[in-house]
Amino acid sequence: MMGCVSRRILLLLASAVLLMGWFSPEISDTDFWWHLKTGQYIFEHHALPVPDPFAYTTSMGGPAYSGEERTRYFNLTHEWLTQWLLYAIYRAAGFRGVVVVRAAMLTAFCGIAGLIAYRRCGGFYRALGVALAAAGVAAGFALDRPFIVTFVLLGATIAILEFNRRLWLLPLVLAIWANCHGGYFLGWVVMGAYSAEAIFLRLWKKPLADDRRLWIVCAVSIAVSGLNPNGYRIPWILAAYRNSYLTSRLIEWAPPSLWPPHWYGVLLFAAAAVLVWARRRVRLVDWMLFAAFTAAALTASRNVILIGLLAPILLASYLPQWKRAIPAALDWAAAAVVLGWLTAGIALGSFFQLRANDWKWPSGAADFLLAHHVQQLMFNTYEYGGYLIWRLWPRERVFIDGRSLNESVFLDYARILYNHDESGGKSAQELLDQYGVEIILMNGFEYTTGNVYLLAPALADPRQTEWKLVYGDPEAMVFMRHPPPGVEPLASLAVFDRLEAECDLHIQREPRYTRCARSLGQVFLKVGDAVRARRWLAAYLRLPHDPDPQAEQSLQQLLNGR
Repeated sequence: MMGCVSRRILLLLASAVLLMGWFSPEISDTDFWWHLKTGQYIFEHHALPVPDPFAYTTSMGGPAYSGEERTRYFNLTHEWLTQWLLYAIYRAAGFRGVVVVRAAMLTAFCGIAGLIAYRRCGGFYRALGVALAAAGVAAGFALDRPFIVTFVLLGATIAILEFNRRLWLLPLVLAIWANCHGGYFLGWVVMGAYSAEAIFLRLWKKPLADDRRLWIVCAVSIAVSGLNPNGYRIPWILAAYRNSYLTSRLIEWAPPSLWPPHWYGVLLFAAAAVLVWARRRVRLVDWMLFAAFTAAALTASRNVILIGLLAPILLASYLPQWKRAIPAALDWAAAAVVLGWLTAGIALGSFFQLRANDWKWPSGAADFLLAHHVQQLMFNTYEYGGYLIWRLWPRERVFIDGRSLNESVFLDYARILYNHDESGGKSAQELLDQYGVEIILMNGFEYTTGNVYLLAPALADPRQTEWKLVYGDPEAMVFMRHPPPGVEPLASLAVFDRLEAECDLHIQREPRYTRCARSLGQVFLKVGDAVRARRWLAAYLRLPHDPDPQAEQSLQQLLNGR
């Protein structure tokens, strides 16, 4: 009969496979593509991508705030090693390899959290629960970005300090980390917290064994972390980020929502309650890390992963221990749950998606430009910039992309995209002329808000003759001032057909984002197409949506013939 140890080893393996599947959705992050291209550039040129080779607007105009040039240099260089490794993985194993490595790293992150909990409390199921609780937050970060390296190395740093063994690994970890992602400063925070706890215990005549060695190793680790293209400037860079208008407009830098409840919020408040309840037993390092990580998480939603790592460990450390023997039946029941979850994920097709998303990118538009050997200055939407860098560089450079390198250009980009007139600055057309744009490659909506990019309906106006629609599919439209020989312009009003096809596609693929249907209804109301306005507003109201009396009133007026 299978012994307890064997059963639990098999349960751990099954849980690891479950996490690998959970963390392997298809590649769909817009920033992935420029990270990949940057890695290729470093791989082939043996140099950092400075000055920026990919966007022709990066160096245009003066700085929007003091220190923007330094922040730009940081953004171009601080992830160079991860980008090089990302391209090396892609070169060796394609998109399949990228997804597998990402899933393995996030699984390791959760495993480290469980290992730290096991070190503290010794309970198998408590440690497994910590790993799965951490996974509940980490699943939202299953993206192919360098910050995954920070997650893993942050966990590794805490584990090394918690075990208080092999401290000599810390300088190596920090030296690698500092060249992979700017989040390495979290290593400083963690080492500072453990060192402060050791000082406190010495003052209270309860010194840790080899506390001087801890302090020396932490000091050396911080020193070697300066061996990166930006030295020790990371605190200054973070302060600059907080003062940046562009950064303030990015969703991931906005404070997270705590209502309705999310899993990270549940963990945050549960950990806070347990720390207060067990306050006489709580270690100083736990108070300090919880305070630091909570402050970071409540400042920017991209930091809630810190709660996903720390809060489950704190819950396992301070909740009362289960004293009774655990029956063998629990092992089998837990295995059945894990295997059932894994089977369901595979059957639904949400696990092990070892591929890149094939519908979210302007692949047809890129093919069109390549087929016609187009090499002219291009205006593109922000979310498509990374993919266009991957597909078109060096033949074509982009106007803007997810690296957000030029604040003043971003402001002009917004004026163009939403077709501003002369009030408050230059009009969209004046800005297109100023930048010498000859090609516009764009999608029609911002999908989290559903807002229509008003430039597209404006270009559909038959009265404007400057821009011709030359290509369109559900992913993108291409407009040109002067189409190349052999390219016949399409009817300008076909823009509306493309917007409808795009919204249809996204609702089918991402049904949680339905507000493009509402925006289309409003656009058709504005241009006087009552039939299409009625169709799209009705479609929006049939789909899941928040209370929207304005849309309901507009539809009712259309149905009443007003």
